[in-house]
Amino acid sequence: MTDVPCALGLARKPAGFRQQPEDFIVTEMLGFELTGDGEHLWLEVEKTGLNTVDVARQLASLAGVKERDVAYAGLKDRHAVATQWFSLPGKSFAQRPETEQSGWRILRQVRNSRKLGRGSHRGNRFVITLRDVMIAPDELGHWQRELTTTGCPNYFGPQRFGHDGGNLDKAKALFAGTLKAGRHQRGLYLSAARSWLFNQVLAQRVSDGTWHRQIAGDVMALSGSASVFRAETDDATLAARLASGDIHPTGPLWGRGDLPTAADAACLESRIAGTLPEFSAGLAAAGMKQERRPLRVIPEALTLAMPEAGQLVATFSLPRGAFATSVLREMVQAAGL
Repeated sequence: MTDVPCALGLARKPAGFRQQPEDFIVTEMLGFELTGDGEHLWLEVEKTGLNTVDVARQLASLAGVKERDVAYAGLKDRHAVATQWFSLPGKSFAQRPETEQSGWRILRQVRNSRKLGRGSHRGNRFVITLRDVMIAPDELGHWQRELTTTGCPNYFGPQRFGHDGGNLDKAKALFAGTLKAGRHQRGLYLSAARSWLFNQVLAQRVSDGTWHRQIAGDVMALSGSASVFRAETDDATLAARLASGDIHPTGPLWGRGDLPTAADAACLESRIAGTLPEFSAGLAAAGMKQERRPLRVIPEALTLAMPEAGQLVATFSLPRGAFATSVLREMVQAAGL
């Protein structure tokens, strides 16, 4: 992530990041109400020092079911205090599960009529503490205005690529046929390759100053929705909608099939994909479909506070799939951002 450009031109300050798990608190926001009855048991779990798959595996063992029967909406960071939902078949436990386990605990147990689907949550709420920050409190207002009006580049964060980019190396080996991987690991490597391609397109748009503006042939995403549409160059309302955050330009999540963009946007995306043929061809051969992701994210309900000298607490919400690290790196310089 040190190789991709920042966009806002803020005075980025050195900071200490994730010095302890409590410095990174993330809470999953479902965005819908559970029914309170039904054949599926939903568990709201708080975990510390474990990744989502670790907890799913332990739940499966305790419940006496296969790991694939434990569903969750998305992966949450290991080095954090993370709260998220899991669902299991309703008759999994012979009795109510114990609420306290090593590294995780069950906060709530609710019945629901459906199982939890991947990507079905609305987003995540973050409370992040940065330490040893050399900043004057009067800078916070400028940071907050920039982030909540312009937004920031919607980069995939470094955790998507594994330690030292190891998931990208595994993706190359997978595409070359020299690596066999199980379903979960294969998904991680394919996702890493797609994310890297997207980040390179976004980095070029940041360098060009067009990551939050329309270029010819762009495909736009409606904020808060999966809906996308090809932008018309003679639509005078698009600039106002972009400025208000109602719509965002998108970049490719690479796969087979034709790009939905045209003109300048398609040329840029095809050119960058051509510089990474092992990824673009490999993703198409793996059966991934062309999809789109917004190039921009605007944090919601953002507050920045300095409860004591050298300590910055950032609280904000992001839609699912967006990375808190991409917001933070616009403000500070720290390992892991």
